[in-house]
Amino acid sequence: MQKRLVTRYATQSSEAADENQRRVEAVFEELAASQPDNVSYIVLRLADDSFVHVSFHDHTDDEVNPIASTAAFTYFQQDHADRRDGGVDQQTATLVGSYITTIG
Repeated sequence: MQKRLVTRYATQSSEAADENQRRVEAVFEELAASQPDNVSYIVLRLADDSFVHVSFHDHTDDEVNPIASTAAFTYFQQDHADRRDGGVDQQTATLVGSYITTIG
């Protein structure tokens, strides 16, 4: 089963965006340490201090989500509404094509 999610939200200020980025970076550090092989995850901070998360999951609904199950993601979610400006737009997506090389 392949799940593709795209999540976008705005932040209240550049300071809130900085804090959000620090928390997202901690999620990536934890994923780098645990190296799950059933997820791909990209987070972009846009010029307007909004964020876009793109995740590809290859696990069933009854299996552990390797992103959401990290301690860093739990911390990222704490007070998330206080950092945001408005709600979260999350949609499933259909992969049309991909070309992936080393990025970073």
